Amino acid sequence: MTVHDATLLPAGPGAEPVRLSPFDLAAAGFLARYSGQSFEAYRLDLRLFHDWCASVGLDPLAAQRPHLELFARYLEFERGNAPSTVHRRLSCLRMFFRTLHVDGIIDRNPAEYVKMPKVFFDETRMVGLERSEISALVSTARASTPTDGALVTMLALLGLRVSEACGVDIEDFQYTERGHRVLRIVGKGGKPASIPLPVPIARAMDRAAEGRTSGPLLLRRDGSRMTRRSADRVVKRLARKAGITRNVHCHLLRHGYVTSALDAGIPLRDVQIMARHADPRMTSRYDRARHNLDRHGNYVLAAYLGGAA
Repeated sequence: MTVHDATLLPAGPGAEPVRLSPFDLAAAGFLARYSGQSFEAYRLDLRLFHDWCASVGLDPLAAQRPHLELFARYLEFERGNAPSTVHRRLSCLRMFFRTLHVDGIIDRNPAEYVKMPKVFFDETRMVGLERSEISALVSTARASTPTDGALVTMLALLGLRVSEACGVDIEDFQYTERGHRVLRIVGKGGKPASIPLPVPIARAMDRAAEGRTSGPLLLRRDGSRMTRRSADRVVKRLARKAGITRNVHCHLLRHGYVTSALDAGIPLRDVQIMARHADPRMTSRYDRARHNLDRHGNYVLAAYLGGAA
């Protein structure tokens, strides 16, 4: 393999240049393509790989396929990572080494033929809160505080991801487009979106603003912007108060948003637009999941063989 020498990068006017190792420079160039949660996840994946290579005396840029197979076993047996986590971290390394190959830093991709763990996905888990549960949770939240009401409303009735809801500023929902009041956000992958606000939803968000004209919509008790962890605690507290016995987390409300839209008879293509799914197959998963148990053949067979019971 060919490895570029460490490179000097200027840190700013009058500042000392920063010396990066070949791996650090390659990792920085790879991570520069991403942002948000993807950036943080890939940064952690590369750091884990770098630290493991250091522990076994291996130059990360000189890794071969057997080294990556051993790294996968380390993740599985020593760190106790689930197959889905191992799969994601190996996928990161596949993209990382593919980028290095394209850039000419290495002469071949050692991760191309790494054996990926099998990940089995239970589609029935994609079914979110039921209609009655969503109604109870929204009512409980709006009776609690304006902030609680706006948080649950945006998660359950707009289908926002929790990071998107926490990132909403008051200025973001003061726009009108073709007669519709809209919320403008930058969603997953940096994709901008304009989301129409039905009157009850806009009122809930206005109440949370409490007369303020700028700044974060959702505030914690200390006046700072609500975080993902804070939002999760709020949702769990409100779910218990609403009498929902199962474990409720923020993303479960988005699941309920999608499945409720499908149950309401909204066409699959329109639900894909509502959920802002880049791939229609993701929306189709929700469509299959909500009826997987209802249409299961066990019920037909039990009725057919009813006399054998």
